[in-house]
Amino acid sequence: MKYPITLDALEVLDAIARKGSFAAAAQDLFRVPSAISYTVQKLEQDLDVLLFRKEGRKAVLTEAGKVLLEQGRAILEATERLAVAAKTTHSGWEPVFNIAVDSILSFDVVYPLIAQFYEVQPDIEINLYEEVLGGAIEAITTGRADLVIGVGEQPMQHPDLAIRTLRHIEWLFVVAPGHPLAQAPQPLSRQLVEQHRFVVVRDSSRYQAPQSRRLCSKRPVLSVPTINEKIRAQCAGLGVGFLPAHRIQDELGQGRLLPLELEGSVPPEAINAGWKKSNRGKVLHWFIKELLQPQPIGH
Repeated sequence: MKYPITLDALEVLDAIARKGSFAAAAQDLFRVPSAISYTVQKLEQDLDVLLFRKEGRKAVLTEAGKVLLEQGRAILEATERLAVAAKTTHSGWEPVFNIAVDSILSFDVVYPLIAQFYEVQPDIEINLYEEVLGGAIEAITTGRADLVIGVGEQPMQHPDLAIRTLRHIEWLFVVAPGHPLAQAPQPLSRQLVEQHRFVVVRDSSRYQAPQSRRLCSKRPVLSVPTINEKIRAQCAGLGVGFLPAHRIQDELGQGRLLPLELEGSVPPEAINAGWKKSNRGKVLHWFIKELLQPQPIGH
């Protein structure tokens, strides 16, 4: 089937709309005015619509012309992106790169890296996702993400999975100042703590059993989608639980959360990056190299 709307015709339509006249469009496209007129006339004839009307010396789009131009520009932009994707893929750079960040960390950890990367390859499409607990590794093994940042301890065993430690984080058991446990003698016993509601972050896994960690309660939990919401819920006194120390410095400093000592210590947890060993893409290996630099990562 032959389609009357060509990329060339869309480029002509766009130039006329931007420049305001056929003559100015011809100059912009380095063509003679008669070639511009012929392209428009043929397109109008093939579509059986009027695309422009004259208002003095200006060419003004009709309603049909506006619709064609609006959607045509989207096609032109998509075509340009397609050309860039083909070029970058040919050179070994993935045209699209997906990064999953575990909720333990904030996205601030990856924004500086992305800024650095854009200086190298500004035309790569990058997608960011937030995952929780088992969802982080599942994002890699199922192909939702090319790189995951913030994988906790005991990741899923997978023969094609590479894991590298980025840092260790400290977990604090915290409550709101008005919570009953804030007045209890410390260290708190497990028997006392398990009588209170815990706030937990919901595992984002889609295809495996959900995980839970640092949970010691006999009461129904309050389940929230992210660490940010867990912090807010605990500040509101809706429950208790462990939170990563680096994420709650403001809340601790302002007295909105109080750290309490428990019987038995909770050791620092290794936070890792994960990716598939079989992934040889240049984008992935650029990020891996930068992530594994001997410098602390952000929040």
